[in-house]
Amino acid sequence: MQGATPRFLLYSRSGCGLCEEMLSELAALAEAQPFGVDVLDVDADPAAKVRYGHKIPVLFFAGDLVCHGRLDPQEVHKTLAYHRRPV
Repeated sequence: MQGATPRFLLYSRSGCGLCEEMLSELAALAEAQPFGVDVLDVDADPAAKVRYGHKIPVLFFAGDLVCHGRLDPQEVHKTLAYHRRPV
């Protein structure tokens, strides 16, 4: 879907304190606010559980890995800057 606004994707797990913390910190970053966040339960997808189950929370933007474990504001900034560059 060309022209669609890119979104964050957060692999999470119910009851995960680090996941809730990352989502809250991401929401507080002014530069990230224009973009939506899709939160996916890593346990609902067997392939995602195998790949990310021990790394959650795992944050992607427009298909690119941003960070995992803890929010890294510098990585968010770098990823958003990369996606804003002229093509």
